[in-house]
Order: sequence, then structure tokens, then C-alpha cells
Amino acid sequence: MTTSMPAPLKSISSAQPPTAGGNPAYIQCVDYSFFYSGKQALYDINLDIPEKQVTAFIGPSGCGKSTLLRNFNRMNDLVDGISHRGDIIVNGRSLYEPTLEVISLRKRIGMVFQKSNPFPKSIYENVVYALRVSGQKDRAVLDETVERSLRAAALWDEVKDRLRESALGLSGGQMQRLCIARAIANQPEILLMDEPCSALDPIATARIEELIHELKRNFTIVIVTHSMQQATRCSDRTAFFFLGKLIEAGTTEQIFNNPRQKQTEDYITGRFG
Repeated sequence: MTTSMPAPLKSISSAQPPTAGGNPAYIQCVDYSFFYSGKQALYDINLDIPEKQVTAFIGPSGCGKSTLLRNFNRMNDLVDGISHRGDIIVNGRSLYEPTLEVISLRKRIGMVFQKSNPFPKSIYENVVYALRVSGQKDRAVLDETVERSLRAAALWDEVKDRLRESALGLSGGQMQRLCIARAIANQPEILLMDEPCSALDPIATARIEELIHELKRNFTIVIVTHSMQQATRCSDRTAFFFLGKLIEAGTTEQIFNNPRQKQTEDYITGRFG
């Protein structure tokens, strides 16, 4: 039986507060702290992320940026012994509401990981995997989803005659774009990217960065990156983290050209990290 798609994250408030740049905040962290088995990983994070822009998280390894990213779709719930204080709000709704279904949430907030992880299935079946799990059997719907998603991931022209071939035969850059296509097949509102280019060569990295620029027309994107050059090229806003604390957030231009905090300046100028 065909299962209906999950409803979007409905706002429980009619107005969203503006970010420092004047755009409404779509994701809000409010005094958010996070713990692994009692060990604190994030400290009182207050951060507003606007809709349909690219926000980059930067900072040295172990600073908490990936931990926060994974809490946006509650991936860290899969880890034993976690706890939190404060709240994360998406479009006016708390991610920790007792009535919120986490599986439904993850359909609305797509995730692309550092290492491309296509399933050992055909290109076609990779893209429609989530729809099949939801019970979708209509061939026309599946076909439309495959073409729409692969076009959005700038991959359609390269694979349209190979859809029944194994996804494992693609190049590294193509595999990562396939994973992006798979993540957006459910038409999520938010796309999370955890160092999506770290394993790619410069040419494939440039393709992904161009793709991110196109995708922000339809998705709110948060990207974790170790590359400050990548942050400057593809993000609208940047947040700098250090030792689990948010040191500074603002427009990417302001963070890199006129940082307000000395720690931020020291990091982006290479004095540490």
C-alpha cells in the first residue's frame, strides 16, 4: 500500500525572528548544550540559520561542528548516553517535542556524509530507496523522482543511459552527487552536508560547490567544512566553533574580512587550527 509523504515541519509561530543579516531564522539553537555520556561537547549554543541560504560551520577538528549538524536531524540519538539542554527549533517547531516522529523528521532534513555511501544497488534504486521504504510503488512517481533528483544533482546527463547499472561503478564525484540526489529525493526542506568534498579531487569539488550554489534556491543548506576557501566560495553565512563553543557567526564576508573576535581572526589567518 502506498504511504503518503510526511508533512513538512509546520511552524507553531506565525513570525520567525530575523537573523543578524535581516533574514528570518529557519533553524534556531537556543542555549543548546549537548553531552556524550555526561561529557559536554557543546556549550550554550545560540545560533540562527536563515532559510534558503548556505551556512558553513568552520573550526578545528573536535570543536563540535559535526556534533551540532547531526543534532539537526537527531542522528546523534543513535548514540548511547547522549543528553542535551536547551532547544533546537526548525520553522518554529522544537525538534524535541514529544509528539515529533524522528523518522519523519529525517525525511524532511536530508543528510550527505563526508564519504560517499551509495548502496550496492543500481543508480535508479539508490535514488528511490527512501520512497520504496515508504511504500511507494507507482512507476511514474518513481521515474519522475529519479529524473528530478538526478537533474537537481547535476548528474542526469551523465547517467541517464546507465540507470540500471550499479552505483558502485561511478566515479567518486559522481557517487557524491548521487548521494545528494538520494538525499533530496524526498524533497526535504533542509540539506545537511558533513564535509561533502573532503574525499574528492579539485575538479569534483568544484562541481559539488557549483551544485550547492544551485541547490540553495530550493533548500536551506548547512555545510561543515575544514576548508576556509570552500566556506568563502559557497556559503552566505559562516559560524566559527572552538572547543564546543560558538565563537562568532555572521555573513561570510564579515567573518573573513572583519571578524569581531580575536579567536576567529587567529583561526582564519592560520595562527592555529
